[in-house]
Amino acid sequence: MGDVLAGIHATWAFESDSVLIRFERGIRTPKLLSALGERRIPHEALADVTLTPGKRGTVVLHAVPRPGADPLMDAAAGQLKEGCDPYRLVLPAEREVLAEYYADELRQRVREASGAAGAVEPAERFLVAAPEGPLQFKAYDGKAGFDGAHVTFRWFWTGASSAKWKVGDQSFPVSSLSGVEWRSPDVFDGHLRLLRRDGAPDGGAQRASGPADQDPAAVVFGLGYGPVHESLPFAAAVLAAVRSAVPAAVTDRDRVSASAVGAGRRDPADIAERIRHLGELHQAGLVTDDEFRAKKAELLAEL
Repeated sequence: MGDVLAGIHATWAFESDSVLIRFERGIRTPKLLSALGERRIPHEALADVTLTPGKRGTVVLHAVPRPGADPLMDAAAGQLKEGCDPYRLVLPAEREVLAEYYADELRQRVREASGAAGAVEPAERFLVAAPEGPLQFKAYDGKAGFDGAHVTFRWFWTGASSAKWKVGDQSFPVSSLSGVEWRSPDVFDGHLRLLRRDGAPDGGAQRASGPADQDPAAVVFGLGYGPVHESLPFAAAVLAAVRSAVPAAVTDRDRVSASAVGAGRRDPADIAERIRHLGELHQAGLVTDDEFRAKKAELLAEL
């Protein structure tokens, strides 16, 4: 098509085989979108295109990604807030006719690229590029780093549990991993957990068990640590590296296994240790009185 459609926070450039999405950088743009900067979405990576009414006199052009086509969306696993969805273009309602034209044109290109039936089937490989490394971010209990070949966790004395201090800082080769479990920092018990291969002949995944704050293969979020715009691109980059190193059939199964993992009820000793660490942050002036009381109440509610 070769046309450009500018919306709120993003601009879509329609090319012969893809849509090039450029996100604005500004204080009103969601931080995740600003961090992504630019993404090229091949037509074959899409399942459908919709146009629906939005909020406050807007319409929303939505390119629906195919399952398994985008490492970012696979890692997010449906946890992104609507305003952070990189596949939504919000436009003023007076541009609805123009948006409808582009929706029809793009929908036709998607059908040509994947076929009416194939478009809704999970992709056999990632078709959208993952965020580029090296990447790093600060979690509540440690600093996570990824250089493309290894994931490293360096523990903080103010947040890491004694279980993590006992085993020390960690380094995981991508070849030893089978997947990534990302739980949004916008909810309690947010974390990034690495799923390790168990050495079985079929390359199966090690089941995630126990709380993330006791797992040396996980870092926990909270109190402003591990924000979405830092931890999700990190998780997507690791997931893409893992998928390129192990068979798709194995990672598809692992993804299902990861989504079925339950958080479970915490052990009272674990709760006491987290409250102790929280108290240390409070005494150091890194947590306000209100934040301390609120977080402590959340932890006690888990008993």
